[in-house]
Amino acid sequence: MDLPPVKIGLLGLGTVGGGTLTVLRRNAVLIAARAGRRIDAVIATALNPRKARDIDLTGIEIVDDAFTVADDPRIAIVAELIGGIEPARTLVLRAIHNGKHVVTANKALIAQHGNEIFAAAQARGVMIAFEAAVAGGIPVIKVMREALAGNDILWLAGIINGTCNFILSAMSDGGREFGEVLTEAQRLGYAETDPSFDVDGVDAAHKLTILAALAFGIPLQFSKVYVEGIRHITREDVQYAERLGYRIKHLGIARQVESGIELRVHPTLIPQAQPIARVNGVMNAVLVRGDAAGPVLLSGAGAGAEPTASSVVADLVDVVRALTTDPENRVPHLAFQPDTLEDLPILDIAEIETAYYLRLLAADRPGVLADVTRILGDRGISIEALLQLEHHVAAADVPIVILTHRVKERAMNEAIVAIERLDSIQGRIVRIRLEEFA
Repeated sequence: MDLPPVKIGLLGLGTVGGGTLTVLRRNAVLIAARAGRRIDAVIATALNPRKARDIDLTGIEIVDDAFTVADDPRIAIVAELIGGIEPARTLVLRAIHNGKHVVTANKALIAQHGNEIFAAAQARGVMIAFEAAVAGGIPVIKVMREALAGNDILWLAGIINGTCNFILSAMSDGGREFGEVLTEAQRLGYAETDPSFDVDGVDAAHKLTILAALAFGIPLQFSKVYVEGIRHITREDVQYAERLGYRIKHLGIARQVESGIELRVHPTLIPQAQPIARVNGVMNAVLVRGDAAGPVLLSGAGAGAEPTASSVVADLVDVVRALTTDPENRVPHLAFQPDTLEDLPILDIAEIETAYYLRLLAADRPGVLADVTRILGDRGISIEALLQLEHHVAAADVPIVILTHRVKERAMNEAIVAIERLDSIQGRIVRIRLEEFA
């Protein structure tokens, strides 16, 4: 006997909401075959219900009050696609209270309020699905929660913001400065008018928070992520890194070490031979290292209407498949059973260990390099490579690039302060962290 269709409501008919509706309707027969019944959108909310839209809205009630969707008794699943914290948080909690399952693409909401939302969902016996919240169309959440469930995850690293990746890729390919490429990204629609959320690393930190919770069985802890953006990266840094065999990527990195968990977002030098170094443009990629599976690289479109809609619809299918499953037998929201989550310490950035790229401007006279290497050596910092760069004949100072071996950041901070105090060093030292991912 055919099962009745599952009725869903959409909160938002913007880029992702419109894409979700398009995919649902275009692939309706395939989706029904995979889910076991039809999935029908019957109501959606929009700020301007009468606005003309280039999507088929036949049979869908359009309202301007989002709580109408959250309270609609016909609806089994609410798809929250409006973004931001409020009113999304209140709407999601209202839907949960009403016994509705929720699918969301909202990384900020999950990263900052996911602990509260998952607890409410568990108490009510409903599901929260959030594949589209990280890396758009890449099924990284499903891989972390299910495909790698038998692995001890050692570390993960992700290019998880397309705007930053586009900018750094264009700086590398075209030899241009950050500001020039940012303007182009805004013109192409890859960056917002106010790009801070992306280029200052906040967006990537939201996504890393979610990935780390899935990897290590810890609560969501966005406030403890170290966050650094890409505004200070220059064309020269990109070029010098490439001369030394590296590319600069903006990465979210999570690693479990004996003393706790590293959660950090920052520009990073990675070897050009690493596959993730060759992920360019607005593409995203996540590299996960499991003890059994080894390194697993997932890459693809990290944003856009249909790539993100692909993940939203996949979540809808998963929820529909599990509607008749006992809540205790469903895949846990954060991969680990809720009562097994461990509040492991999150390391301060000063306590992490990594290698470094240092660029300094030094007086062109004998003994300067000896002073610099002495300061590094006194703090146990050994040099991997040193590059003394060309300078104009009339210039009194010469740029020097140093790559170090791995050392705690605390020691590097002390060394940088001491080197900058030398009268032979001009201005501030540029420091970019380096990871080999061996």
